[in-house]
Amino acid sequence: MRKIAFVVLALLCITGRAESIKVTVSMDNAIQTNGGRWEGWGTSLCWWANRIGYNETLTAKSAELFFDADKGLGLNIMRYNVGGGDDPSHTHIVRTDSNMPGWMYLDPATGERKYDYEADTRQLNVLRAASKAAGKDAYIEIFSNSPPYFMTVSGCSSGNTKADENNIRDDEYDDFAEYMAHVANYMTRNMKLKVKSMSPMNEPNTNFWSAMSNKQEGCHIDAGEAQSNLLVLTRQALNRYGLKKILLTTSDETNPGNQIGEVRSLTPAARSSIDRISVHTYGTNSIREMGQLAKDEKINLWMSEVDGNGTAGQNAGEMGAGLWLAEKIITDIQALEPSAWVLWQVIDTHISKDGYNGRRDFGAIRTQGGYWGTACANHDTEEIQLTQKYYAFGQFSRYIRPGATLINCSTDSNSGCKVLAAKDRRKKTLTLVCANTTAEPKDVEFNMDGLKLKGQVRQIRTSGRLSRGEHWAESILSKVKGYQLNVTLAPNSVTTFVVRCRR
Repeated sequence: MRKIAFVVLALLCITGRAESIKVTVSMDNAIQTNGGRWEGWGTSLCWWANRIGYNETLTAKSAELFFDADKGLGLNIMRYNVGGGDDPSHTHIVRTDSNMPGWMYLDPATGERKYDYEADTRQLNVLRAASKAAGKDAYIEIFSNSPPYFMTVSGCSSGNTKADENNIRDDEYDDFAEYMAHVANYMTRNMKLKVKSMSPMNEPNTNFWSAMSNKQEGCHIDAGEAQSNLLVLTRQALNRYGLKKILLTTSDETNPGNQIGEVRSLTPAARSSIDRISVHTYGTNSIREMGQLAKDEKINLWMSEVDGNGTAGQNAGEMGAGLWLAEKIITDIQALEPSAWVLWQVIDTHISKDGYNGRRDFGAIRTQGGYWGTACANHDTEEIQLTQKYYAFGQFSRYIRPGATLINCSTDSNSGCKVLAAKDRRKKTLTLVCANTTAEPKDVEFNMDGLKLKGQVRQIRTSGRLSRGEHWAESILSKVKGYQLNVTLAPNSVTTFVVRCRR
């Protein structure tokens, strides 16, 4: 009998059920970026909005599914791409969604530069619908991947012929800054779309962008003098239009290590022009140092773009991509401590028998592995096909809302469990989002440091397959009172707990 008891105890230890994972939730670990106020969750609109915006049904459905807080994800940040627009004779971009139209063109008769305010109707249609669905929390940022082709060295909006060299002509920095400010002014005053911030360059100090690329627009801009010049001129152009309230951001670099170097290389005039640091986390080198730099500089910080085709979990199947996203969100926020987290694009694939402009779409998502985006647009049936990655994202975005204060919670790295907490002072609630990436249930004991819980606990969970799994499946746990909460996390799941909280 002793031998049997020992074996049972050993098995319990292996499964992780013998002892609860202990997590302390304390306002001492609250994220103080932006004064401790979370600004929200978001997505870029390019390139998917450019692809679906011709269709009223797909536009309306996307607004509800991604930006409505009651019926969808409740994203509130929309990063609108001001396209450069490539030379009309170029046909090198092969995707059906990423050949972005510019707002300016050359008159073929005179060579004069003129604005075409209808050129980007598709993306703007989605932006209007998204902004309306997001309501009072709507936050519009405009950003650029490249100037118009006639302002570039190569004459191509996808980059220089030498991908590691500047592609803005030396005499065009002022004109490009004016272009961005003019678009912001038109959107704000003529279209009544309140633009809140601007990022005039995207991942600029890289060798990603080369002329005649088959993928997208892009523009190399050297760190230091070149980036500083563009930032100063953009700030001046915005001010000339009376748009002093539009915040100006840094270079939206691909990883924190590069971004740190670029911030430190700005001239004093450029540094005084910027209102926020924005960084992507496709690489995570020096991510904690990036967060610390923002604290030292006393400046706001966003994680403004990332996605990937990763998976997590143990034999998780369709939940693999969702668990990867949940882990990515938590680890980014824990290390960087930003005031917003923005996915690259919520729709990355399309189904259409006709394709677009003679090009073929990628087709349906292969949900058993990793993939970019959270959904697929079917243009033939006018449906948007969702995934478990979509629902995993919603475990955060639906329940941690703008205005909340996020709280870092550490767990044993070997536990297979990650936690993010948020306190909403207006609603007097505490939200806990937990990712269990193991194939076993996990018992978690939350110990509250001065945060008193009271009342029923809402449990919302996403797990399993799309067809027969859970998608924001809600239940009510027994009432809780005091400073401790004990829960059990299902295998390969993302679970959110919401409870009344007093301090």
